[in-house]
Amino acid sequence: MIDPTEKDRRRHEQLPLSFPYDAATGRDDLLVSERLSAAVSIIDAWPNWPSPVVILAGPVGSGKSHLAAIWREKSGATPIHPQAGSGSSAAAAQGPVLFEDAERQGFDDTELFHVINSVRENGHSLLITSRLWPMSWPVTLPDLRSRLKAATVVEIGEPDEELLAQVIVKLFADRQLYIDDKLVGYIVTRMERSLAAAQTIVDRLDRLALGRGTRITRPLAAEVLNEVGNTVEDD
Repeated sequence: MIDPTEKDRRRHEQLPLSFPYDAATGRDDLLVSERLSAAVSIIDAWPNWPSPVVILAGPVGSGKSHLAAIWREKSGATPIHPQAGSGSSAAAAQGPVLFEDAERQGFDDTELFHVINSVRENGHSLLITSRLWPMSWPVTLPDLRSRLKAATVVEIGEPDEELLAQVIVKLFADRQLYIDDKLVGYIVTRMERSLAAAQTIVDRLDRLALGRGTRITRPLAAEVLNEVGNTVEDD
């Protein structure tokens, strides 16, 4: 049960206006750590890839979406979802294509097989992002499984505390906010190890502080960390 005082405070808490801010998501804004270096290198190397199909595999909030956005901007890739009748293989015949969250969105084996063939035959590229390695996908078509084995798979590890601290500082800076290093350290040692969690925490702290007309403090950070828990979803 919520304490009456807490209930009253929440009722009187102002809801801030959603002022837009420029979230820096370009290549120059990417914070590169050791666990991300291989993935960044493969994105930077395009179009000189070791194979026409590259798969970025990493956990929740590992930065796959940021890298995919960078590659899409660089290559002019068309987003696809390989389902029957989607026209994905036709798009792959015209230029680079991007398929994000493969194991979450699902796909038609035959259509993805045709996409890969189209990419190979026309000299184009396909970037796929996934939480899981392709050998863990529920693929039943033997020819598709063979094609996926020939793809270049790059694993992204979980972010370490140093990177998370840099990300939090950057996210606050995107909002023209600057907080004490000790407070950053306090947040980092108590949060879920993901970039998505960092985004959620910074956003909630910003809105809560604005709504209450207060600074971002350690007690406020503790409140948000307790509130967020482990409910953060992927980017």
